Amino acid sequence: MNTEIFGIIVMFLLTLALAIPLGKYISNVYGLEKTWLDFIFNPIEIMFFKVSGVNRGQEMNWKQHMKALLTINIVWFFIGMIIMMSMGSLPMNPDGNPSMSADLAFNTVISFVVNCNLQHYSGETGVSYLGQFYLMFLQFVSAATGMAAAVVIFRAFRDKTTTELGNFYTYFLKSCTRILLPLSFVVAVILTFQGTPMTFEGKDTITTLQGSSQEVSRGPVAAFVAIKHIGTNGGGFFGTNSAHPFENPTYLSNMVEMVAQMLIPFAMIFAFGYFIKRKKFSWMIFGVMTVGFLVLTIPNVISEMQGNPMIQKMGIDTTLGAMEGKETRIGAAATGYWSIATTVISTGSVNSMHDSTMPLSGMNELLAMMINSFYGGVGVGILNFFIFIILAVFISGLMVGRTPEFFGKKVEAREMKIAMIIALIHPFFILVGTAITAAMPEYGTATLNNPGFHGLSEMLYEFTSASANNGSGFEGLGDNTFWWNVSTGIVLLLVRFIPIIGPVAIAGLLAEKKYIPENDGTLKTDTATFGVVTLTVIVIIAALAFFPVLALGPIAEYFTIY
Repeated sequence: MNTEIFGIIVMFLLTLALAIPLGKYISNVYGLEKTWLDFIFNPIEIMFFKVSGVNRGQEMNWKQHMKALLTINIVWFFIGMIIMMSMGSLPMNPDGNPSMSADLAFNTVISFVVNCNLQHYSGETGVSYLGQFYLMFLQFVSAATGMAAAVVIFRAFRDKTTTELGNFYTYFLKSCTRILLPLSFVVAVILTFQGTPMTFEGKDTITTLQGSSQEVSRGPVAAFVAIKHIGTNGGGFFGTNSAHPFENPTYLSNMVEMVAQMLIPFAMIFAFGYFIKRKKFSWMIFGVMTVGFLVLTIPNVISEMQGNPMIQKMGIDTTLGAMEGKETRIGAAATGYWSIATTVISTGSVNSMHDSTMPLSGMNELLAMMINSFYGGVGVGILNFFIFIILAVFISGLMVGRTPEFFGKKVEAREMKIAMIIALIHPFFILVGTAITAAMPEYGTATLNNPGFHGLSEMLYEFTSASANNGSGFEGLGDNTFWWNVSTGIVLLLVRFIPIIGPVAIAGLLAEKKYIPENDGTLKTDTATFGVVTLTVIVIIAALAFFPVLALGPIAEYFTIY
């Protein structure tokens, strides 16, 4: 077996092996059961609730959960704006990085608040250490926000009929202290030993092999990179993200970062099954997501390993694969695997330049974000997939002539309206945003690095990445402009919170309904058949919404090469 392919298989299987027991642990954390970290974090949590005045024992309904979620996110946004627009004159800025303009600060803060990390600035030169620390804080709390929202769904389907869905602040704090912080610490230690910097000193001056002097940026990189992957954030400390040798020094660090970004999305699926005591159902979800993931990943790995045929025609050796924009220490296969993992999971970190991948690889990266429900980000992956489950339940019920039911609750018009709105919002913002930008050359085509089909893909990718809360980019695009900062910032804001509120609202409404015991006529949602129906619904919605624009972009580019 090719050693590169073997490395990919090991990464996937290792992630799965770690995710199953982690899922059990996460279920215990959210079930408020005793865990082995209680003796460390219980006193911290008690102190936090005492100082804040929050009653952690107060049960909330779904509306109160969403009110709490939106309130704290607004506070984080305004604090971030103050820091980003004044960091040039604040402490912890040894390299003298300047403050951000209002539009860039708006885009940056919104992006990190919503767990997207779409960076229109260059990491090491665009933000001070104080700014990096605040962004690191947002990486923790934005991930915990999505996880806390997902627990509302957990509670809604564990308790047969209820309006009491736990306490948002309890779930939020436990997500930080019991899950994100310990895992990030482990990953940061490993990365430090692999050579990732962890220092508060400014730039270092080195002498190159040619004998010239060069300044090299450094900083608290290991801590930043750890939570960017554990929390599926994706923001790079350096402008080139995990393609930078300081963020990702070795093949081992590449494997650690790859496992880290997939770990909690995998584990949350199994945590759902453990929490509601339906493990077979969680395996159905994992199976559907994995099939979708592999359908996108395998072609990417093959395409990147085969290389560019136009370069082959020039007589240049391409046995290493399509290596433009890639690191030789990582290789084409592991890069192809990362490019889909980071887009299906909504991490958005890159270890190569997606702008340089083959046309159909770029299409698959776009599709991964357009579908936005194969594993997904921490917490929100379950929320996104839940919408397709509701649609599949409704369609299946109509096909057999029965009232659609999910876990003993009738799915009626109100729930379906919400589900359809959420399903249509995502393509609406992607397609409308791209169309408006393409219609205004001074804002759209003037910022492109490539003309023609690839140029359309660059614009399409930017809005897709923003709408999917991903953060990666076709980085040929000159995106630090007023138009790109404001337009994608607005998309980021709307498509983060509406798709969270929608699934939580559906779960809350279903939780209030009378429980109907399952019988022989009840649609089983933990079977392979239902999994196929759900996958079909996902494919149909994605194909109908996105195939035309993909045909104008990456598919058309593919035919110009071949």
